[in-house]
Amino acid sequence: MEATNFIEEIINSDIEEGRCDGIITRFPPEPNGYLHVGHAKALCINFGVKAKYNGKCNLRFDDTNPSKEDVEYVESIKRDIKWLGFTWDKELYASDYFDGMYECAVKLIKDGKAYVCDLTADEIKESRGTLTEPGKESPYRTRSVEENLRLFEEMKDGKYKDGEKVLRAKIDMASPNINMRDPIIYRILRATHHRTGDKWCIYPMYDFAHPLEDAFEGITHSLCSLEFEDHRPLYDWVKINCGFTPGPRQVEFARLNIERTIMSKRYLKKLVDEGFVSGWDDPRMPTLSGMKERGYPPEAIRNFCELIGVSKSNSVIETPLLEHAVRDHLNEHAVRAMVVKNPIKMIVENINDDEIYDIENNPNDESGSTHRVTFSREIFIDGDDFKVVPPPKYKRLVPGGTVRLKGSYIVEYVSHETDDNGNVKEIRVRAIEDSKSGGVNANIKVKGVIQWVNAKDAVDLTLNEYDYLLLDGEGDFSLRLNKDSHKTFAAKGEAMLGSVEEYSRFQFVRMGYYSAVKGYGDNRREFNMIVGLKDSYNAKK
Repeated sequence: MEATNFIEEIINSDIEEGRCDGIITRFPPEPNGYLHVGHAKALCINFGVKAKYNGKCNLRFDDTNPSKEDVEYVESIKRDIKWLGFTWDKELYASDYFDGMYECAVKLIKDGKAYVCDLTADEIKESRGTLTEPGKESPYRTRSVEENLRLFEEMKDGKYKDGEKVLRAKIDMASPNINMRDPIIYRILRATHHRTGDKWCIYPMYDFAHPLEDAFEGITHSLCSLEFEDHRPLYDWVKINCGFTPGPRQVEFARLNIERTIMSKRYLKKLVDEGFVSGWDDPRMPTLSGMKERGYPPEAIRNFCELIGVSKSNSVIETPLLEHAVRDHLNEHAVRAMVVKNPIKMIVENINDDEIYDIENNPNDESGSTHRVTFSREIFIDGDDFKVVPPPKYKRLVPGGTVRLKGSYIVEYVSHETDDNGNVKEIRVRAIEDSKSGGVNANIKVKGVIQWVNAKDAVDLTLNEYDYLLLDGEGDFSLRLNKDSHKTFAAKGEAMLGSVEEYSRFQFVRMGYYSAVKGYGDNRREFNMIVGLKDSYNAKK
C-alpha cells in the first residue's frame, strides 16, 4: 500500500517483513482534562491508520493517577471523539490491567531487575545526575529479592505512607539517557480511583504502565508525540523484560503547536478553575468541546490536520491555517442570511406594499435552494452603514448618496434624524424605480451594497464575538491573557433566524460565519462568531 508519510512507511515495512499482519493502534488519553485541538492530530493519525489499513483503534484511558482524574473527563473525551467523527473498536482502561501490571512488577523483582527504594522524591532527583555526569546508585539498590518482594507486598497492603517507598527499575545509573537511570515504576498513592475505588494504594507510573497496556492489547504500533522519543528505550526495556517480544513498536510524530493557542491541559484547567473562562467548553477555548460551541465543523478540523500533515520535527503552525480550513468548509456549506448590528431604522418613502424575495441559500449549492425574505417600507440597516461625516474611502450610504440594498432596490438618501445625543435614529430614503436585479435601472453605479432586515418580522439577536485568549508575543501565559477576548452586540436578523436548530451555521452577509448556540430558541437567540470572512492565510500564500 502506498505510503503518504513516514509512519505509513514504517507500517508498510513491518507488514512486508512479516512483523505484523494486522494493524492495531490506540488513542490513550489521561482523563484529567478535556481534549484540545492538539489531541485532534493524534486522533486523526491513529484513526487514519485504522481506516487505511482496515485495522483497529482502541480508546484506552490512562487512568493511573486517580488524584487528578474524574469521570467527567472520561465522558467528555468520549463525546469529543464521536463528535470529531471517529469510532473506536474497544473502550479500555489502564485500570483494567492493574493486576497484570503488579504481576509484571513482581517478575522484575524476582529477576533482580527492580527494587524497593526508601529515598525521597527530592533525593532521587538529586541522585540522577546530569546529561554530562552519571547518577549515584541508591543505597537500597542491593536489597535481596526476598526483601524487595516483602516490601513491595507491604506497599500494596498499605503499610507505608505516601512517598515513603517506591519501586524502581534496576537498569543503569550511568546511562546517557536519564530516563534509564533506575526510573520509578510504582509509587504509593492513597486516592480513591473512579473505577477501582480503594482497592489499590499503589499505582504504576506512566512509563511502566504504557508499554504493558500496549502489550496486553496486542497493539502493533504505539503512535505518540515527539516528547516520548527519549522514553522509547525505557518503553522497549519494560516490554522486553516483562516478556513481550517483539511486542508493540513505538513511533513518534511531531505534536501540534499553534501560535497564540494554549496546548497545556494543566493551564487550561487553571483558566477554568479561576473563572477566566466559563468552562472547558467556553468558545474561546482550544478544546474540542470549545470548538464545537464556537461552531467549528468537525470536518474542518480533520481537514486542518490533513493540511498540516505528519512530520518528525516540531514546529508552530500559523493560526490563519486553522481558520482557513474552517472558512473553506463553511463557504461550501453555510446558509447565507442577513443580520444587522447596532440597527438603525430606514424608511423607504415610496414603498407602500410588502414584497417577498426568494434568496439563494448558498451560491455553492448546486440544488439552488432558497429561503424567503420579506421587504417593506420600514427596514433596519447596520449602524456602520450610514455616516453623516464619512471617513476616507467610505463606500456605504452618506447624505446625498446612493446604495444598493442587497437583493433589492438601489436607494437614494432623503434625510435623517438624530436623538438628543446626536446619534442617528432614523434615515429616510427613496427607492429608485425599476432598480432591482434585471430592471431597467439595475445597472446604475453605486459605491456599495449593504444588508438589511424587514422591521415587521425582524428577530432580536445577541452576537458573541471572540478574539484569541492569548495576546501576541511569548512568555508566561498569565501575562498574555486577553481580557477583551469576548464581546457582545445587539443585532436584528431576518425572520428565518427566529427558529433554527442549535449549532446551525450561517454566513451573515458581509459580517462572517456564525453558529447558533446550544439551547437556541425563543429564550436564547444568540449566535457565536466562528470566523470572519477575510482569509489571511490565502493572503500570505
